[in-house]
Amino acid sequence: MDFKNDINYRKKSLLKLLNAIVIHEDDIIKALYADFKKPAFESVLTETNYIISELKNTIKNIHSWSKPRIIFPSLLNFPSTDYIYKEPYGKVLIIAPWNYPFQLALSPLIAAVAAGNQVIVKPSELTPNTSKIIHKIISASFDENHVEVKEGGVEVAQDLLSKRWDSIFFTGSVAVGKIVAKAAAENLTPVTLELGGKSPCIVDETANLKLAAKRIVWGKFLNAGQTCIAPDYLLVSEKVKSKFIEFLKAEITQAFGKNPEQSEDFARVINAKNWSRLTTMLENQTILAGGKTTATDCYISPTLLDNPKLDSLVMNEEIFGPILPILSYQTEADLQQIISKYEKPLSLYVFSENKSFARKIIQNYSFGGGAINDTIVHFSNSRLPFGGVGHSGIGAYHGKRSFDVFSHHKGIVKKANWLDIPIRYAPYKGKLKMFGKLLKWL
Repeated sequence: MDFKNDINYRKKSLLKLLNAIVIHEDDIIKALYADFKKPAFESVLTETNYIISELKNTIKNIHSWSKPRIIFPSLLNFPSTDYIYKEPYGKVLIIAPWNYPFQLALSPLIAAVAAGNQVIVKPSELTPNTSKIIHKIISASFDENHVEVKEGGVEVAQDLLSKRWDSIFFTGSVAVGKIVAKAAAENLTPVTLELGGKSPCIVDETANLKLAAKRIVWGKFLNAGQTCIAPDYLLVSEKVKSKFIEFLKAEITQAFGKNPEQSEDFARVINAKNWSRLTTMLENQTILAGGKTTATDCYISPTLLDNPKLDSLVMNEEIFGPILPILSYQTEADLQQIISKYEKPLSLYVFSENKSFARKIIQNYSFGGGAINDTIVHFSNSRLPFGGVGHSGIGAYHGKRSFDVFSHHKGIVKKANWLDIPIRYAPYKGKLKMFGKLLKWL
């Protein structure tokens, strides 16, 4: 077993993983439903199908991604051939979250294996059924000395972080991301942190309001709002706000019926602790739609809030649930005042038919990634980098970038022996002027 150097071994291991996922897809879907009533369609769309596509793409490209890349050489080194060699970091730790527990455990794992690393995966303890099926699939696909699953709670994560790793990949909250970064710093371990933040969604007066409402309702209430790139709050032009709210209400009913609690297409909040945190956000707020909660089922209906104060709890924390505050704005200065109040978000969305306005928004604000006239969809393109900036994350992955995240890139110059230009060697007397002319020529 030479997973570091044998690319064919890595490829065969990933093929075994692909086969195991296909065989157990129904079990994965059932596990996700058991953990937080995730709808089967969402489980296929955002979890199993995504990972199957990622595996196929990686298996197809693993040899080309692994090859040394020839780089145009520096004339100062003439004659030479220059390369970038890719080598695995070594021992990699992946800590996965609970909101997309299958996808966000397997996606970095696939890349880490493809790059030739030895991997430990720590799934979330908050989704025990999914964690169990992940353990079963990985155990069937890999030698335990190659890839291993460590189940458990905070104490297991703390124990793993106390060890020395060659790379750590963490997806989760900003608060825990800081803990991971601090632990990694003890050994100068490189980290990739996929975090979150308050992602704004702007709707101006030129937007296609009905279509915008449909796409925002889908992006916000997918997975019951427990998506790191979901719109966290809306900034709607005062000119169209009232009309837009009615479109939002209609789209919520269209998607989940008059009683979303009975809908098969609406997930639940992950646990009682998060449910309690979210219901506290509803206190003393003007509720435009929804607001119904059921503690025994960790249910919160798709909820719209009208103009919450900026110092309120719902506007000071990442919501991560089915609550959507709607604020209004009149000028671009209003947008600047609100958006700049927060750390750089993981995503930003703008709905507008005004191309110059949309372009200005995209260029003027710093954020991980986003979309114009849609939400969340940038995540689905493996050719786009996915990652945060500032407090919303460190590093980006997806597609080939995922392979690169788990690889060290070594620069190599192969110098020829048939010519050796003597100017660089001592003694240097009389060479400085000649060297200056040479640099100007280059």
